[in-house]
Amino acid sequence: MQDLIDKTLAGFASASLDLAPRRFGRVVACDGGLIEVSGLGVPIGTICSIAQGASTEHRAETIGFRNGHTMMMMLGDTVLLRPGAIVRPEGRPGMLHVGPEFLGRAVDGSGEPIDGRGPIGATTSWPAGGYRVGALDRSRVTQVFDSGIRSLNALTTFGVGQRIGIMAGSGVGKSVLMDMIVDGAQADAVVVGLIGERAREVSDFVTRHMAGERAAKTAIVAVPADHAANLRLRGAMLATSIAEHLRSKGKRVLLILDSLTRVAHAAREIGILLGEPGAARGYPPSALATITKLIERAGNSAESGGSITGVYTVLADGDDQNDPVVDTARAILDGHIVLSREIAQRGQYPAVDVGASLSRVMNDIIPPECAVAARRFRALSATYEANRDLVMMGAYRQGADPLLDEAIALHPRMSAFLSQGWAERIDVATAFAQMTELVGNGA
Repeated sequence: MQDLIDKTLAGFASASLDLAPRRFGRVVACDGGLIEVSGLGVPIGTICSIAQGASTEHRAETIGFRNGHTMMMMLGDTVLLRPGAIVRPEGRPGMLHVGPEFLGRAVDGSGEPIDGRGPIGATTSWPAGGYRVGALDRSRVTQVFDSGIRSLNALTTFGVGQRIGIMAGSGVGKSVLMDMIVDGAQADAVVVGLIGERAREVSDFVTRHMAGERAAKTAIVAVPADHAANLRLRGAMLATSIAEHLRSKGKRVLLILDSLTRVAHAAREIGILLGEPGAARGYPPSALATITKLIERAGNSAESGGSITGVYTVLADGDDQNDPVVDTARAILDGHIVLSREIAQRGQYPAVDVGASLSRVMNDIIPPECAVAARRFRALSATYEANRDLVMMGAYRQGADPLLDEAIALHPRMSAFLSQGWAERIDVATAFAQMTELVGNGA
């Protein structure tokens, strides 16, 4: 308690005194979550408080301007909002509080704690959109990142500073795979953004990962699906900003964002409210641009020596791998893991579709003999899957294709190799050794 009091008093001592007159405006219109305010010109990104009598107060964020009015989006419900309510700006526009104080804590999209352990006390400010750097400041991916999952370590090897997408339809196992990566990852800090997910899932995740030694290096930003669109978007920016600040201190950070599609949905809501036309299946251009901006903030920093390894889950609406969000993410990411509903229905977990998954940095960070073994495994798997119906019907005559014969013989062992228990952890060296023993080196 004394430490908390000392930190609070130190914050007051270091704060500058603002003697400028406080500006205010008034609510003149409300359309759903979009409100118009007259008499208050503030920058986009400014958080404002809306007074509602002596005991009620709303909060809103500035998102645009129109006809001399400031357009704001509520951070909560519009219940009890009335015309003429006084609107006052607060805080610094476009800046978020970050710092190591978030490690070991769970917060919402505004940075307020949801774990019942008192205020965070972070005083370092960071731009919500990050600091823009030159392309050459993003150093190359040269080190292997151990995900703890055998199929990923052996066949789609991750690198430190890589950006990877986990793409699948609903209920195929994205969140479980994300959990396994968090459990097995080797990193100085883990920042998890749970954006637009179920509140029950948020509670389960916090219970599992905010206990024991791992909790001290884990920060969770959770904004469930029933929260306002701009609050969901701020949650994704806060998680990325916390990871960026830790990287600037030279730390190796694992950033998990679940899910990128919910972020795009939030950006779409805001764009449509502002009158932006829908382009690709209803997604305005700004919504898809939000995805690329978030992803590009991860990676290695040549200046600090730190890194952000980004893992982003992407929900493929209707299992469509050509969905605009999936296609946009796949084009900008350094690799993607595709989970198949058909494979999941066979009882194989994680349900990784080996043929459709790819790591763009794998060949640069693993030994040549391991790359040869991985290509051979892929060839055998692809051959079996292409002829699966013939084999199951008994229409294939053994000896017609030597590669298919070998794939049929090895299929049970290959399926066992791709399967892994939820609590099981297989490091990179073991995964490569088991794969090489299974399929040989291709010679």
